[in-house]
Amino acid sequence: QVQVVESGGGLVQAGGSLRLSCAASGRRFSIGVMSWYRQAPGKQRELVAAITSGGATNYADSVKGRFTISSDSAKNTVYLQMNSLNPEDTAVYYCAVVGPGYDAWGQGTQVTVSS
Repeated sequence: QVQVVESGGGLVQAGGSLRLSCAASGRRFSIGVMSWYRQAPGKQRELVAAITSGGATNYADSVKGRFTISSDSAKNTVYLQMNSLNPEDTAVYYCAVVGPGYDAWGQGTQVTVSS
């Protein structure tokens, strides 16, 4: 079983930055894709960014140029650097890890951007 734990959320003013971290742990697992999703109140969960084990990345149009996803394979950790935050980025951010035969989600971390 793979466990996923996010950290780094918080309250920030518009225009500010935050860095989220997500660590995956477990026994004998390999990672295919690590992703960040977010869900704002009253809205559906949406993909923010993803990175494959080979380093390919994908971003939602709404965060391109502002957010950067990166990973440290040795630590089974993925990061989301969020710059130029605006109130529309306020949401619970979830980390998802997908590999052979599993997908695991974290509990989420709240990001609140004040105007």
